[in-house]
Amino acid sequence: MYILLLIIGFIALLKGADWFVDGSSALASICHIPGVIIGLTIVAFGTSAPELAVSTVAALSGSNEIALSNVVGSNIFNLLCVLGVCAVIRPLPVDDEINRRDFPVSILATVFALFATCSPAFFSGRIRTAAMEDVVGMVNRLTGLALLFIFVCYMVFLIIHAKKHPTEDPAPEKTTVVKSLLLILVGIACIVGGGQVVVLSAKEIARAFGMSETLIGLTIVAIGTSLPELVTSIVASRKGETAMAVGNAIGSNIFNLLFILGISATIHPVSVNMASLCDMAILIGISSVTFIFGLSGKRINRTEGIAMLLIYALDMVFAIRR
Repeated sequence: MYILLLIIGFIALLKGADWFVDGSSALASICHIPGVIIGLTIVAFGTSAPELAVSTVAALSGSNEIALSNVVGSNIFNLLCVLGVCAVIRPLPVDDEINRRDFPVSILATVFALFATCSPAFFSGRIRTAAMEDVVGMVNRLTGLALLFIFVCYMVFLIIHAKKHPTEDPAPEKTTVVKSLLLILVGIACIVGGGQVVVLSAKEIARAFGMSETLIGLTIVAIGTSLPELVTSIVASRKGETAMAVGNAIGSNIFNLLFILGISATIHPVSVNMASLCDMAILIGISSVTFIFGLSGKRINRTEGIAMLLIYALDMVFAIRR
């Protein structure tokens, strides 16, 4: 039964991503908005809907480990797997704006979240003696509100930038705003529905094997809720919309960290155990490496894409053994 649900979920994801990319690309052309901005906003919002649903429900139910590890695990997956797979399919040009603005925002937001939640443990020296399951920090409501404020400022900046730098790309024939929006909405519905089916099935299978909440959140839930980003970016890359593919991955990371973690912490403070602290530190390192790949030659080539996939495999082995 769960295998059948997984297959149905994957089919919904694939078809939804196809419609979603077509609608988003057409809307970008009609409204003269750069594809990278569409990727950072509409596409990132749509593909991050499963993370929002899972983390919010987890926060409401008090499953703090899943709420945080889902966000961190999804961001690691987006950087290494989503961009890595897309780069293997077709070398990914990285827009100058992403290198100058969005990558640094993503890295600095992660650094801020890490030190805002765990600085007392750093200064007190508890880090040296803490076990992996020990709580060493807290994403409290004040930190959550700060993350939301940074997110709003970032979105306002992107909107102002899009208005100042319209594109002159011709709109596809026989395409209207209504049709584009309809494709986007139907695509999001299929992506979210398919993602939820995949996640629920995978979680039941994982729990049958006795996996912890942190491990389930970091692996099964994170990968499952990031499938929309993976499928959407792959479809965008194959259709030549590489700017949208990169913008989707980086935009989703910013959305996950600032908006989703901010909302989750505002609803219910999220505790941070030593395992999640390690994962946040790993995310900062991975973000920096990916940033360097994007700066070198202003693209992520196939060799770097393969290296990113290998790094992800090693990180998963580390998480499972831990």
